[in-house]
Amino acid sequence: MFITLEGPEGSGKTSHIPYLVEYLREKGYTVFPTREPGGTSISEQIREILHDLKNAEMHPRTETLLYQAARAQIVEQVIRPRLEAGEIVLSDRYYDSTIAYQGYGHQQNLDEVRALVKYATGGLTPDLTILLDLDVEVGLKRKTQNGMEWNRLDAYTVEFHQRVRKGYLELVKAEPKRWVVVDASQSWDKVQENLREKILTRLTFSKE
Repeated sequence: MFITLEGPEGSGKTSHIPYLVEYLREKGYTVFPTREPGGTSISEQIREILHDLKNAEMHPRTETLLYQAARAQIVEQVIRPRLEAGEIVLSDRYYDSTIAYQGYGHQQNLDEVRALVKYATGGLTPDLTILLDLDVEVGLKRKTQNGMEWNRLDAYTVEFHQRVRKGYLELVKAEPKRWVVVDASQSWDKVQENLREKILTRLTFSKE
């Protein structure tokens, strides 16, 4: 099963994944965690370019294409082989981030962005995507207060990040069977509890 976590900046995705992996392994599942952009040597190098604050002049189309390059590599090198081996792949972001950030955030043509995404992924779609939904300004404040990584995309305007969040909510409406929404404004423990419940329910259902 392919499970992805999505959300605006500061929603807590990255901090929750190690604990979800540990929990699922204790339940007897074989789980492989990964992240986007990254997860392979090539993809991690692209991540550095994308996130470097010195690259402020990067054009939205360049940004979009770099994300697809990193994604194509991890899909073929890591995700597909792990799924074919019967493992659960749990990814911190996937192609919905591109639609939300590069599509809605940068206000690029959504059909063109989706075509690029389909090419990069070879059509590989997650079985379950969880949106950790959070007010944009709350999320950005969390990042600055908690000393989290502050990258080139974080530095975009609040209006950009609001469009991203709106984009995510539109994606949820479009594919309600794939998406589950978790309120990321709750305490960390409560969010973790919700995530475990949602994932375990889907895993149990898939066995029936």
